[in-house]
Amino acid sequence: MGKQAIKVASVDVPKLLTMLNAALSEEWLAYYQYWIGARLLEGPMRSEVEPELLIHADQELNHAVLVVNRIIQLGGTPVINPAEWTKLARCTYDEPADPYIEVILEQNLKGERCAIQRYQEIADFTNGKDYNTHQMAVTILNEEMEHENDIEDWITDIQRMKDEFKKIRL
Repeated sequence: MGKQAIKVASVDVPKLLTMLNAALSEEWLAYYQYWIGARLLEGPMRSEVEPELLIHADQELNHAVLVVNRIIQLGGTPVINPAEWTKLARCTYDEPADPYIEVILEQNLKGERCAIQRYQEIADFTNGKDYNTHQMAVTILNEEMEHENDIEDWITDIQRMKDEFKKIRL
């Protein structure tokens, strides 16, 4: 961080770096969860949901880039060993052992809700103290909330489709 930026920022940088490395670990896990889940996906609406999950994966990767850049700007070292990701992350990686679309969407929904909490905490921690990190956290938070909404909509659509199918069969 530049000298003037250090003067302006009044945040506990070591604590923030810990938070950011946890977020970075979670972004890598989220990226892989979306990416591999999209590849394995089975069930109704697969052809519509799969490309969207891949877009979400790309956005998670972009979040990781933003977080890495901010860690480095703050004078920290990004987590460099993937084995550390699960140790640092509060948001877990859920193995897509069952490739059914609703299972994968529920796993991703759980991850998004955890990410929303993570970035809300970072935004709150840096609000009025570290404007760059705060803005980054708010930007990512908004995308995570969009992801949550997308997933909730897909789950609702699948449920409605199943309900309509049951009516037809009766």
